[in-house]
Amino acid sequence: MKHPRSIVSRFYLFNVYLLLLALIGLPALAQKVELGVGMGGFSYSGDIAPTLQLNNIKPAGSLFFRYNTLKGLSLRAELAGGLIGAKDATSDDPWQQQRNLEFKTRIMEGSLLAEYNFLDFVDKRFAINWTPYVFGGIGMLAFKPNIQTSDYKTSSLILPFGVGVKYQLKRPWGIGLEFGTRKTFTDYLDDLGGEPTTNNKIIQGDPATKDKYHYIRLSITYTFYRIVCP
Repeated sequence: MKHPRSIVSRFYLFNVYLLLLALIGLPALAQKVELGVGMGGFSYSGDIAPTLQLNNIKPAGSLFFRYNTLKGLSLRAELAGGLIGAKDATSDDPWQQQRNLEFKTRIMEGSLLAEYNFLDFVDKRFAINWTPYVFGGIGMLAFKPNIQTSDYKTSSLILPFGVGVKYQLKRPWGIGLEFGTRKTFTDYLDDLGGEPTTNNKIIQGDPATKDKYHYIRLSITYTFYRIVCP
């Protein structure tokens, strides 16, 4: 059986390979390929922060390329990284305040996504310069808690999904705003997962639920246009 870290590394290399293919094939894919950079924040949801809390947003960034078809569909490969964290002390729940745990975790992810554009954003004969969209896909996550109190796997499959809007400023430049959620298959992003390892119920998490995190970002993109000589 392949080591989980090896699988994650190969998934990241696959995303890098797709980015390189996009760069090599730009002349043939002109007007269909966008390269983009995103800046924003990650926010975690789990045992320490059961719901999305804006005060838990930590810095995050990403690099992606997008391939646009002419039928409302865009395909995207993306690499992202940043921090997540939360504190029981900021919760309104007296039980969490008594537990008083906190964590910070560095995460890296690679994902392959499909976007559905609601408006005709690509076909230049009829296109307008903005569109809302929804997206979904699959990815791999690697994470490193600042404190790891037990031996557990620090990688997971993720299922990213969300909504966004993109706008062409002045070709070849565009901007976008996106909010997405990453469903994970691990309960250890906060170092508080799995079956209880102590009789002290105060410091136990809920093994029945998995952690997740969210990504809100602003992005800027550059579209490669081919100049056709007469």
